[in-house]
Amino acid sequence: MDQTKIEKIKSLPQYHQLVKERTSLAWKLSIAMLIVYYGYILLLAFDPAFFTTIVAGNYISIGFPLGVGIIIFAFLLTGYYVRKANADFDELTAQIKKEVE
Repeated sequence: MDQTKIEKIKSLPQYHQLVKERTSLAWKLSIAMLIVYYGYILLLAFDPAFFTTIVAGNYISIGFPLGVGIIIFAFLLTGYYVRKANADFDELTAQIKKEVE
């Protein structure tokens, strides 16, 4: 890609909107994941007795479903990002491509 196209893309308001929205969403989702993950770690550090609570059978403590919940939460965040990207970010990218071509 030549420098003139790059400069044209950078000057488009759609490009600035795309960068702003994508960055904002990425930060929000990252912060949500960090809160959940570090919340789990802090709970483990400051109240380890909580994780000895048996929730199923004789051996499955509450730590296992909470850990699985964190993994599922990460997948849900990823799915939300993909849905948002396909709905909004792809549309903005198409507008930018149309404007440059």
